[in-house]
Amino acid sequence: MVNIVGSVQSFILLLLGIGGLALTGFAFFDALKRQSRLFPHAGRFSKNVWLGILGVAFALAIVSLFNPLFLFNIVGVIAAAVYVADLRPKLKSLDGGSGGGPSLYGPY
Repeated sequence: MVNIVGSVQSFILLLLGIGGLALTGFAFFDALKRQSRLFPHAGRFSKNVWLGILGVAFALAIVSLFNPLFLFNIVGVIAAAVYVADLRPKLKSLDGGSGGGPSLYGPY
């Protein structure tokens, strides 16, 4: 019975690690494709600052994939969540709703 509980716990931690890796990776690569001129209008930090924060968060998520409850990894996941939940919608609205690049059919 103890072995099953340990296996389930390890599986849940692995899922948390993969989720953190996916979130930080998505946030980092999404910030890469956004235009630099939009960042000061959407928040306090520039694009380079956000890329630094999200890049470190992504690197920490890679390193701590099997230990997702590492304090610095949690801080990085929170930073990525702030970007995705708060800054990304503002950047999209300032950019006309597009994904960051020109579209054949306009901003829709």
